[in-house]
Amino acid sequence: MNDIKEIFGSCVFSDEVMLERLPEEIYISLKTAINEHKSIDRSIADTVADAMKNWAMEKGATHFTHWFQPMTDITAEKHDSFVSTDKSGKMILEFSGKELIKGEPDASSFPSGGLRATFEARGYTAWDPSSYAFVKDDTLCIPTAFCSYGGEALDQKTPLLRSMDAINKQALRIVRLFGMNDVKHINTMVGPEQEYFLVDKDMFYKRPDLVFCGRTLIGAKPPKGQEMEDHYFGVIKPRVAAFMRDLDKKLWSLGVMAKTEHNEAAPAQHELAPIFTNTNVAADNNQLTMEIMKKTAEKHGLVCLLHEKPFAGVNGSGKHNNWSLYTDTGVNLLKPGKNASSNNLFLITLAAIIKAVDEHQDLLRISVASAGNDLRLGAAEAPPAIISMYLGDELDSLLESIIKGEHHNDINKTNMSVGTDIIPSIRRDNTDRNRTSPFAFTGNKFEFRMLGSAASISDTNTVINTIVADAFCSFSDILEKSKDFEKDVKELIKNTISKHKRIIFNGDGYSESWKKEAKARGLLNISNTAEALPLLSSMKNIALFGKYGVFNETELRCREEIRLENYCKTVHIEALTLLQMVKRDIIPAISDYTDTLCECIYNKRKASGDIDSFVEETLAKSLSVKNTELLSLASKLEEAVVDVKKIKDITDCALFYHDTVLSIMKKIRDISDKSELEVKRGYWPYPTYDDLLFKI
Repeated sequence: MNDIKEIFGSCVFSDEVMLERLPEEIYISLKTAINEHKSIDRSIADTVADAMKNWAMEKGATHFTHWFQPMTDITAEKHDSFVSTDKSGKMILEFSGKELIKGEPDASSFPSGGLRATFEARGYTAWDPSSYAFVKDDTLCIPTAFCSYGGEALDQKTPLLRSMDAINKQALRIVRLFGMNDVKHINTMVGPEQEYFLVDKDMFYKRPDLVFCGRTLIGAKPPKGQEMEDHYFGVIKPRVAAFMRDLDKKLWSLGVMAKTEHNEAAPAQHELAPIFTNTNVAADNNQLTMEIMKKTAEKHGLVCLLHEKPFAGVNGSGKHNNWSLYTDTGVNLLKPGKNASSNNLFLITLAAIIKAVDEHQDLLRISVASAGNDLRLGAAEAPPAIISMYLGDELDSLLESIIKGEHHNDINKTNMSVGTDIIPSIRRDNTDRNRTSPFAFTGNKFEFRMLGSAASISDTNTVINTIVADAFCSFSDILEKSKDFEKDVKELIKNTISKHKRIIFNGDGYSESWKKEAKARGLLNISNTAEALPLLSSMKNIALFGKYGVFNETELRCREEIRLENYCKTVHIEALTLLQMVKRDIIPAISDYTDTLCECIYNKRKASGDIDSFVEETLAKSLSVKNTELLSLASKLEEAVVDVKKIKDITDCALFYHDTVLSIMKKIRDISDKSELEVKRGYWPYPTYDDLLFKI
């Protein structure tokens, strides 16, 4: 554990491993194809596959799998052993180039939105050489794309790769206008911060809602939550620290650059942040991170909860998506430099992103829409559901001066003293941070804070890449015809900022006044997934994604269908789980305790009419009323989950789940939580929030 260098990447078929194990000409051909984003020559696949197999077997691997990301937000695997036979029937160990390049899972068994009927089973996985293969659980895992028999994308990786191609192509047009002809490729880079909860494993399995839904459907708030602000960045408990050390070690061995870990705001909540890397690799690594978190937690008698809102009344979990643009020569297009006002390449990039976010608020909101994230967005703990951008006072002042045509004096970073000589002076950044902003500039990158903790980062980054590519394209179309480039660049920056400045907001995104102001500005306020997802296949969005080859119309409509179905299924499972808990456990528990109270009242009256039974009578009446209400609401919920089956249109179905089913569930929760506070601990059937949040 002490030698991190020895651990890091030890289970990855990395560049160093390939250089060591592949013939020089094969290695050069492979790396050239990867760096130039060209198809791998089939003639080298057999050599690469054999080297990969030998290396993996030395690591203990006996099987290989095409590791892919269907539209479920998790990964999928089908394992095949290296065992084969030669012509004489003798057992041999083999892994061919054909097996490396292509696999064939059952495409009809994954979400396809109607692309694949049950009897149309064929689908393909195709090797993605831009993401390293790795060994996990004695299996060689090969990152792959997943498509249907007709070539349509059935996964989250393929559109992401397409969007990366799109933004590379359009960003190259921009930088070459600025004379950067040595740049051959532009990468989007991402660092996704991952929030999560840890709870005791034994308590977890006593909560059907956590087991089936990943969140608590009932649960009274404990006397103490996060209001003392003592958990955030606090001392990490030994049991959690041991989990984090094991998690780091496993992630490092898989090449995941786990960097920062700390306690988050809520009790039992934590965060892990990696170092930035290529977006495709970052997406793969984040999927691995979520999987390894769950497996490592189990080994420590814990369960890792990745749901966006596992506990009502305390902070939910997000995934802050830090996004930036780098050239292959090492230039960050989002770095202002010492003189931002004269850095026209930075300003044109900034203007493009402002334009993209303003014009495509709907797509950014859709990219983070889910049943779980609906419970988090808009609360005073996460960005609001309204899309806006934070640039900070310095950049905001610069943009205002551009609009007005005035000179702007750049403010250089200054030293700041904290008032005591023993503490050295520190450099003050030009911009503060705004944790209430959904899309915030943080010095040399943008942080998109709306993404849910359980989601794949692929959908969100597919959207960001595509909308920024579109803005770059429109800028290039103008500037490539320019007769006076310097003048036209400045004019374009000014006009773009003037037109789209409504999206910039540096204030408190949690405030009620912002909601009113946002409405006056004409910004969208899409409060829930049922309203958001039908916007995905608008003509505007079909045209946008089609223009850059990210999605065709069929793929886009299928994704809308899949995500609406997922929303409906999620809420349906939650409703059935809540019904089971209420009818099987909660109502009987309240009845049992009420019976005990009534027996106590009877005994007191029998012993002597003078013995006061006011407390017992009051509690018994209160609980009896609540139990009657619970039974009535449970009946209404049962009726609702039957009625919803009569609705044929998936959009109407999603709206019914949101407007009717979730509304009844909330009423049940309110009464159940009040009852929990009146029922004696030994009678309540489930571990409470006190148990779950404070006993690790």
